[in-house]
Amino acid sequence: MRHLTLPLKKEERKTLKAGESVLLSGTIYTARDCAHRRIFEALDADMVPPFALEDAFIYYAGPCPAPAGRASGSVGPTTSARMNSFAPRLLSLGLGGMIGKGEMSEEVRLAIKKFGAVYFAAIGGAGALYASCVQSCELVAYPDLLAEAVYRLEVKEFPAVVAIDAQGNTIYRR
Repeated sequence: MRHLTLPLKKEERKTLKAGESVLLSGTIYTARDCAHRRIFEALDADMVPPFALEDAFIYYAGPCPAPAGRASGSVGPTTSARMNSFAPRLLSLGLGGMIGKGEMSEEVRLAIKKFGAVYFAAIGGAGALYASCVQSCELVAYPDLLAEAVYRLEVKEFPAVVAIDAQGNTIYRR
């Protein structure tokens, strides 16, 4: 089990291997379909996105409201394939990678390889476990989207698996 601190620079991303188990600590941003559409609207209007994309990681999730004494409610991954149309452009703009559930398209796999990014798979149904890894949760953009808004999460020992590595190797084709 490898311990990694996000954001990850390209050199470190290149050392990861598909199938490797990791514990992630550091900063991740949540964004689902609606937030991605808004980010693209901003980019298309030559505006800056709500967070710096360079080396950042997007977690395809939407945190539930936090119960008393917790930073976040359940924050399980959503199906990553829903973001297939968005990922290549964000990767071309410097995104370090994504965290989500399930396989992504061949186009995304090739973009991950081209830009030296990485895709981590999280466990579906483990939202409560992931919430226990969240140290802080701060709204960044699009509050009208509620749980689908963009949030900055500081996580500690968030378990994941390298699903697609920077060389384009994938756990989905062995």
